[in-house]
Order: sequence, then structure tokens, then C-alpha cells
Amino acid sequence: MDTATATAPDAGLTSPDLAPVLPAERTWGTGNYAALWVSMSLCIPTYMLASSLIEGGMNWWQALLTIFLGNTIVLVPMLLNGRAGAQYGIPFPVFARASFGVRGANVPALLRAVIACGWFGIQTWIGGYALYQMAVLWVPSLATLPAVFPASWGLATGPAFLFLLFWALNMYVVHKGVDSIRKLLVFKAFFLPIAALALLWWAIAAGKGLGPILAQPSKFTSSTQFWAFFFPSLTGMVGFWATLSLNIPDFTRYAISQRAQQLGQAIGLPTSMTMFSFVGVVVTSATFVIYGHTIWDPVVLAGKFDSKLLVSFAMLAVALSTLATNIAANIVSPANDFANLSPARISFKTGGYLTGIIGLLTFPWKLIADPTGFIFTWLVGYSGLLGPIGGIMIVDYYLLRKQRLDLAGLYQYHGLYAYQGGINRAAIWALVLGVLPNVPGFLVVVGALGKEAVWPALVSLYNYSWFVGFLVSGVVYLGLMRGRMAVTVSTAAAQPQPAAAPSEASLAQ
Repeated sequence: MDTATATAPDAGLTSPDLAPVLPAERTWGTGNYAALWVSMSLCIPTYMLASSLIEGGMNWWQALLTIFLGNTIVLVPMLLNGRAGAQYGIPFPVFARASFGVRGANVPALLRAVIACGWFGIQTWIGGYALYQMAVLWVPSLATLPAVFPASWGLATGPAFLFLLFWALNMYVVHKGVDSIRKLLVFKAFFLPIAALALLWWAIAAGKGLGPILAQPSKFTSSTQFWAFFFPSLTGMVGFWATLSLNIPDFTRYAISQRAQQLGQAIGLPTSMTMFSFVGVVVTSATFVIYGHTIWDPVVLAGKFDSKLLVSFAMLAVALSTLATNIAANIVSPANDFANLSPARISFKTGGYLTGIIGLLTFPWKLIADPTGFIFTWLVGYSGLLGPIGGIMIVDYYLLRKQRLDLAGLYQYHGLYAYQGGINRAAIWALVLGVLPNVPGFLVVVGALGKEAVWPALVSLYNYSWFVGFLVSGVVYLGLMRGRMAVTVSTAAAQPQPAAAPSEASLAQ
């Protein structure tokens, strides 16, 4: 139980973006959080998430059940971490200082930021490829341009050109500021639901009704095959929003009450993800009925339509809505995380540029080249990094600190969260030990090691990487910190209300 003090913040730990939001400035209600998740869920990767399960062998109800279970599970850490943001008005990088230290918090912030960069790259590739699908209809020579990239990159010249063009457009929006994207977000909110319903109608009509579509059986010939695909898929579903389960305080810091953010998220996340995934499941199943093979990428599917104008309109709309999603979901959070490194030197724009550059270096076209890579390599892989961070933060806030923080200490180099040189070594060790069990399995999946070189149990453990990392790091951190926290807990005074916290103006000094 930590006490709040009135000591002035240190300049190197604060900025207007990182300072706590005062209670009077918190205006987000239940509807805002439900709408946030509807908007975040209505994106092409959500569709691809569902369709990848069909392509991987599941039938329609197995895919939907897996998605619903995964999103219900990840809702739990989402709500737990969201409480700190709503109570103290602080963003994720600042909240992480309580467990990792005021300097050590850069470790989880950077891990979270790099993964967001990967998502930025994926969304940018989707938008760029949509533009390519449109452009190649009118300029067919784009499909036969000579190769300029190494064959190992797996990147054709035409798609690469449009990808880089769309990437430059994203960077231009960052340069102009986030306000320039608001109209596109409104466009997306109206267009994507209509487009999803239109695609669903087309699938049902072309597939001769829902009956033949939903009658498609599972491709698994035994329960062993099913469970071998189900568990890593479930981990992948959790991993899909594992990023937001950490940095959800970036949004809940604006909540008018705890009930508002909790109810809004509970209503918005599992339902919107499952409903939009149903579109992906039905359409992907319909492609097998119509074409004789499944097409899991909606951009590739739209390119098969006969009308040039229809395809052009659909691809342009996909690109615009992807641009809106990319800036809102994959620029704001990593920009804050990079700014946490040096608030006085790294601005939002600088953080946005860093996100764009790193996003290029992730080779996003390879991450989503096939459903196996999307789930087993990307989603499951990074969930093994984020699960341990979530376990440490939740154990620290709930079991050790009993939901009480020294708000001013989060902004002081020599305050309660200074630990040793600003780094809590217990958190770092817990993070390393939580990630370690998942490394052998990851190396096997990406082909760096052969299966015969790794103990089979460790390969299997990778299928549960988020869960394993969460539990191992949480338990290790609890054991390392319990003795250290005993003195603090026994001598702490009652926690004042967040309204008594330092003002934003004082924290920005």
C-alpha cells in the first residue's frame, strides 16, 4: 500500500502525453469503450483471423468458438490492467514503472512498441496490396515488372511499389498529426459494416445459401489433429489482443468511472470480434463452395470480382479504412512507448516515424503470407513476450500493492519505484524466466532448429506460450518480491483519492 506524495516530478520522466489525466478531464463513458472495440475489431486482420482457422482445417462453429473463447480470456487481463488507468489516469508506460522501475519500464514499453510496429507493417501491407489489386486492373504491366528485390525476400516489384507508396501516405498522416485521420475513422465506422454485410450477402447468394456453406466439414481426421491445431490457435486468439491487454490504460485513463470502462469493454470486445469473425468464416467457407479452394485473404478474394469499378471501389475503401485503423491502433501506442525513452527528446511524430521504419523491417508480407505463419509464428510468437509482462504487472498491482500506487513516485528517479538505478531486477528476471520456456518451440517453428534437437515437451509448450509466460513470470515475480514488499505493506498509510494527485501542469514542468 503505497502513499502519494506531493514531490515535484522529474523532467526526464514526464511530458504532457505521459502526465496523468485529471478526474475532471475524463469523459469516456460505456458507449465510448464499446464503440472503440467495435471500431478496432472491424478490420481486415480480424477477418483474416477467422478465415485462417477455416483454412487451417476447422469448420465454422469450431472457428467461432475458438475466437470467442480467446477473446473472453484476454478480456480478463484487459479489465485488470484497465483499472489502474481508470483509477490514476496514467498510460501504460507509466503504469509499468511500478513493477519494472522508472527506468526498467522501458523494457516492456519497447517490447510492446516493437510488436505494434509489426502490426503497423501488416496493416500497411494489406492497404498497399489493396491498392495494387486496384492498380493492376488498369495498368496490367504492374504485374510483370522486373524483379528488383532478392528472391529470398518473396517480394514482387509491383506490390512492393504500392506498399511503399501506402507506407509513405501513413508517414504523411503522422507528419500532419492524428487529427487528420478523424474523418477517415468516421468513414470506416460507416463503410466497413456495410461492406461486411455486402460481402456476407454475396457469399450466401453465390454459395447457394447458408446450408452448403455451413455444411463444410472439418478437415481434421482425428481428435488428436484437432487439439494439436486448437491449442496454438487459442493462444493466437489471445495473442491477437495481447498488445492491447497491456496498454489498455492508454485508453481507460479517460474513463468517467471504472464501471464505464469495464462494462464497455465486456460488451464491445468478445461480441464484436465474434460477429465480424462470422463474416470471415462464412465468406471463406463459401469460397470453397464457389471456387473449389479456400481463399482466406479478403483482398485477394475481391480481386476475383469481374467488375473493374467494383474491385477498384472495394480496394480503395479497404486502403482508406486500413489507413484509419493503422494510425489509431498502431501509431498512438508505440509513439507513447518510444516517447517514454526520453520524453523531452522524442515527440509523437518522432515516435511515429520510428514505428514506420521498424514496421518496414519486420517483412510484414511474410508474416501473413499463409495462415500458419500468421497464427503460429506471429500471434503465438509474440504472445510469449507479452504474457510474462502481463503476469508481472497484474501480480504487482493486485497481489502486492493492493491497487494502491504512489502516483508522484511514478515520475521520480529517486522515489518509491527507483529500485536499483531505476530498474527492478526482480521484474527483469521474472520476465526472462517467463520467456525462456517458449524459446525452443519458437525456434523450431521458424525453422532455426530441427524438431529432433529439442525436447518434444518444450515444442508442445510453445502452443501455450501466452499462458506459460503469464503464469511463470507471475509466480516468479511474486516469490522474489513478497519479502521485499512486506515492509512497505506493513508501514503504508491509506491511499488518497486520485484527485489529490499532482496536476498535469506540475507533472509537465
